[in-house]
Amino acid sequence: MNENYDSTADTLAHIKRVNTLLIEAAATLIHRASVHDNSKLVDPEKAIFDEFTPKLKGSTYGSDEYKGFLVSMKTALDHHYANNSHHPEHYPNGVDGMNLFDLLEMLLDWKAATERHADGDIGKSLEINRERFKLSDQTVAILDNTIRFLGWKPAGE
Repeated sequence: MNENYDSTADTLAHIKRVNTLLIEAAATLIHRASVHDNSKLVDPEKAIFDEFTPKLKGSTYGSDEYKGFLVSMKTALDHHYANNSHHPEHYPNGVDGMNLFDLLEMLLDWKAATERHADGDIGKSLEINRERFKLSDQTVAILDNTIRFLGWKPAGE
């Protein structure tokens, strides 16, 4: 063992490398933000979303009415899911096929969607989606921890 070893240079190199990797990850998130849901702006999605967005806004997420709207939107949703990897439906094995960027974008999409409903609640949405997408307890815990970290749900609730 070298008694004269100073870890400062190795630690600074490690810090710089992680910094670079975090900046690359941030660039990926910025790119995803710039293209999020752009497929909704063209057909076959646009015409169907023009009709159903107001209806969805007035419905309760997960309700029978809401599910009925989704059935009527099948053509648009099939196209949307095929072109947007932040939806579990994009992958044959659902959430298990996602990467962390997909997962984060999915959560942020869910949060934004809850804000479009008068009775939207990200905590309730997570519970509904736990069943809908067969989320593991670990995935739910990570998503719930993120919801709390971002201040969307009080601690202890």
